[in-house]
Amino acid sequence: MASTSYDHELHVALLAVQRATLLTKSVFHNHAKGTLNKSDASPVTIGDFGAQALIISALQHNFPNDEIVAEEEAKDLRGDSGKGVRETVWNLVRHTQLEDGKAEEVLGGSVKSGDAMLDIIDKGDSQGGGKGRIWAIDPIDGTKGFLRGGQYAVCLALMVDGEVKVGVLGCPNLPVSDSEPLKEGIGKDASDEEGKFGVLFSAVEGQGAHSRGLSKSGLQQAHEIHMKPLENVADATFCESVEAGHSSQGDAAAIASKLGITKSSVRMDSQAKYGSIARGAGDLYLRLPVRKDYVEKIWDHAAGDLIVREAGGM
Repeated sequence: MASTSYDHELHVALLAVQRATLLTKSVFHNHAKGTLNKSDASPVTIGDFGAQALIISALQHNFPNDEIVAEEEAKDLRGDSGKGVRETVWNLVRHTQLEDGKAEEVLGGSVKSGDAMLDIIDKGDSQGGGKGRIWAIDPIDGTKGFLRGGQYAVCLALMVDGEVKVGVLGCPNLPVSDSEPLKEGIGKDASDEEGKFGVLFSAVEGQGAHSRGLSKSGLQQAHEIHMKPLENVADATFCESVEAGHSSQGDAAAIASKLGITKSSVRMDSQAKYGSIARGAGDLYLRLPVRKDYVEKIWDHAAGDLIVREAGGM
């Protein structure tokens, strides 16, 4: 029976996300440069499949009875038509490891075979619901940001009876420093300078929010993070999505005007916005529906929302 402190869940989630970010960075540097569209065999799809396989493998090893909801399914990798992409994904998955034997042992080690990888990817097929333990995975949140070497996030959250209890975001292109100001183009060009770029954000319900640098090995030291006090809303820095199809930028500008905010919004991709707000680099995140029938996906918000709330936001 899992402890209600969720210490083990958090530890596994942090290591799983950290390992998955290594794969996504490898995909970008070896497959993604110059690519600006998503197709069946595009690098972002390769990264999605690979990161999802690594995370689910770790979750299955540690929590075999938990359900998982994730974006991808392996049907497009099976058969002759998927052979090329399947082999590329498998080569990435089997060669991606943390440089720490104990950490790899916690995660269950490497995926055993290409066929096992396909079956693992398909474990993310939960229908969701308000009962039981369900993990939500977004293996690469921020498609366009990933492809252009900007902001993206590897996202993982645990929901128990409909409430988010654990949230982790891996943001490879955000600065490690929590004091770095939020600005347009921050962390661009996918720097691999360890110690300067790459952050893991995390939170457990009722236990606050934390950040730490991403590593190729074990976990770095965590630091508690908090929302920045804001005395005058007119001084706020607010974030919004880069893509106009994800949020109404016109409505956001109108709201900012009514609040007396004169600074331009900072547009960035992915749940990296949640992490930036949580550690005080920004103040507001506006994501406003672009049409009446728009439905948000749980994996796009679960981890980031908990991290912001545990950092003092709402």
